Amino acid sequence: MSEKYKLASVILAFGIALGGFFPGYYYYQSQLENRTVTVKGLAEMNVKANLAIWKIKFKTTGNDLALIQKKMDSDLASIKAYLLQKGFQASEIIIGRMNTNDLMTNPYRDAKAEDSRYILDQTITVRSENVEQTETALREIGSLVAQGIIFDTQDYSSPISYLFTGLNQIKPQMLEQATQNAKQAAEEFAKSSGSTVGKIKNANQGVFSILPREQIPGANETDQIEKTVRVVSTVVYYLN
Repeated sequence: MSEKYKLASVILAFGIALGGFFPGYYYYQSQLENRTVTVKGLAEMNVKANLAIWKIKFKTTGNDLALIQKKMDSDLASIKAYLLQKGFQASEIIIGRMNTNDLMTNPYRDAKAEDSRYILDQTITVRSENVEQTETALREIGSLVAQGIIFDTQDYSSPISYLFTGLNQIKPQMLEQATQNAKQAAEEFAKSSGSTVGKIKNANQGVFSILPREQIPGANETDQIEKTVRVVSTVVYYLN
């Protein structure tokens, strides 16, 4: 056989080999793509509120508008003095506008409306990072009630909202923990199926939730200083 025919035979054989290799290789790769496991990883962290927002609404009623306006001014001064005495800074105290309700303008007014024609109310908002100080001031506000100041809390389920604003600072640590927990779950699955865990195919970090530490029925996260941050991440691993 001439060298020319030998070379042609070698090229033909090599081509046939490649023709069988590539379909087999890509079929193998496609099967690897299908060998995955989807797991979830939970991470929790106990945190403490670092911001308190306190809504203080007070009101007074009467038939003489000038007199009850003076009473409101006096109550406002007393409340502000109380807050400053408790250690709050003037910049943390926000004074809202005074609202006036004239019952005589209500066509469906009660027959006794003339005895207390006007209702005036005003709201002071305290925004402080000193959470414990705010809680103490709320507990001791009875001294103002003793002075004849009427507080109205019917618009608020709780007068103070306790907030945690440091979520971005703890996210990396919690995501790392969630991913580690997800991998442990994947390894347990792989062990039972005679496989090993490979690289991550894709992952979803999940939604961060801030929950009340004491999860009793009807509990509201903003009512509690102590909180729990939770995230559940979904991770898809290749199996080898």
